[in-house]
Amino acid sequence: MNLSTQKITEKKWLDRKEYPFESNYIKLPVGNMHYLDVGEGDPIVMVHGNPGWSFEFRKIIKEMSKTNRCIAVDHIGFGLSDKPYDWDYLPSKHAENLEMLLDSLDLKNITLVVNDWGGPIGLSYAIKHPEKIKKIVVMNSWMWSVENEDHFQKFSQFMGGPIGKFLTKNFNFFGKIALKTVLGDKIKLSKHIHKHFYAHLETKEDRKGCYVFPKQIIEASDWFNSLWEQRDKIMDIPMVILWGMKDTAFREVELNYWIDNWKNPEVIKLERVGHFPQEEDPESLIKVLKEA
Repeated sequence: MNLSTQKITEKKWLDRKEYPFESNYIKLPVGNMHYLDVGEGDPIVMVHGNPGWSFEFRKIIKEMSKTNRCIAVDHIGFGLSDKPYDWDYLPSKHAENLEMLLDSLDLKNITLVVNDWGGPIGLSYAIKHPEKIKKIVVMNSWMWSVENEDHFQKFSQFMGGPIGKFLTKNFNFFGKIALKTVLGDKIKLSKHIHKHFYAHLETKEDRKGCYVFPKQIIEASDWFNSLWEQRDKIMDIPMVILWGMKDTAFREVELNYWIDNWKNPEVIKLERVGHFPQEEDPESLIKVLKEA
């Protein structure tokens, strides 16, 4: 593995004013993984889900990099990272990639910010390295098996099955259409910004990671179980749950499961926000981070 820094990759769809950051890459066995590393101070590590990438944390980075070192990864298959078609894109492998990156940066006193699939992927790192984590911020995510829950079974079977795979592979359906259904107010997401959530998946081959994730909601149940069984390793780390209450993917049911099974988390409910607090209400996340 080696690390490199270079100017931002040229992409016609990428708005440099929105995302004015220098690119960093780590060479992993599977390919080059892109990440942002901006600012100095105690690190804030931000981990995205599907179909996002580090772009969704841009407003957080612009503000928090004034006082902190902000690190935001693009999972392999997303954003400006490589998108190898012959890779399996299993969430446990994404977790291994994240661990290789963070270990290479030799961080401590990390504030870990996770959303969607970034939850289990990022918390997997915390479970392995609890001594490096100062605080955890969970936004509309999970870390346990949902194989017996109809809500997730139906979504996984459709979006991860033949129809969902066909629609995402051929028409970029997950980013173009499905994403808008989990927002608090889809009108507030401009066409220009929305485009950045799917334009990074430029070709049919580029979209494999996007359509593998939904299937893994159920198929990765053993991995989820293994994480949940180890939650005591991070239970004493201060946790803030910043939750968009209008999310139709991760609902109040999932929020309550966190609350009922965690040790004294601080809970902040965002009544008008959906699945992406970092995009829909960045000021609330910034406030939490400034209190870290």
